[in-house]
Amino acid sequence: MLLEEKNAVVYGAGGAIGGAVARAFAAEGARVALAGRTEAALEAVAKEIRAAGGRADVATVDVLDEDAVEAHADAVVRDTGSLDISFNAVSLPQTGIQGIPLADLTPDGFLLPLATYPRATFLTARAAARRMRGSGVILTITASPSRTAVPLMGGMAPAWAAVEALSRGLAAELGPQGVRVVCLNAAGMPETAQLSEVYGLHAAAYGITRDAFEARMADRTLRKALPTVAEIADAAVFAASGRAAAMTGAIVNLTGGLIPD
Repeated sequence: MLLEEKNAVVYGAGGAIGGAVARAFAAEGARVALAGRTEAALEAVAKEIRAAGGRADVATVDVLDEDAVEAHADAVVRDTGSLDISFNAVSLPQTGIQGIPLADLTPDGFLLPLATYPRATFLTARAAARRMRGSGVILTITASPSRTAVPLMGGMAPAWAAVEALSRGLAAELGPQGVRVVCLNAAGMPETAQLSEVYGLHAAAYGITRDAFEARMADRTLRKALPTVAEIADAAVFAASGRAAAMTGAIVNLTGGLIPD
């Protein structure tokens, strides 16, 4: 098992990506602390993990609350003995953010992602960094518009770009103490509820169907297929494992060639 005897925290674990990564971590031997705002969603993921023979703990945590994040990290270390892996997968509903020209956005609509994603990433990564001793992996996640010119993204592309810059800075500072920081950059996964919402917003702005917009996005990839949640989870497991020991300060391209490196 790639993550045997590791203790991992997954923020936003009740969502599609956070839940998939939490299940994948557990399947590879990690004990997973599921954190998020909605207890019922977290418990559903924990039930699946336990039914498969894995170990999972649940805690409701507001990742924008500094004290709550710090207290939860303390509890993880107290209960398990260490905090080895941290993954932040929190997200926002996108109605009122995407699908609107920048010239028509309100300041609040533009700034909401910038006030949420970088703050959540900073607070959760900082909590992990303070408790990782000699080793550890901090994973972040962004999306392809962080590195491309995409219309109708509102404040999302700048927010993702900020997360990537933060990830590189953390890697530079934490590398000497044995902590790696890796950012997963993914194209949209249309099987998730959030991406279904996002594709619907963009499709409406272009006056086409949601399915037509999804097909347009898939056609822009080199393999003519968008990534799946399972593929992102598999990449997260590898990046968190010892097999990726030489990888830090990296933005891992999981766009199916939508962005060619």
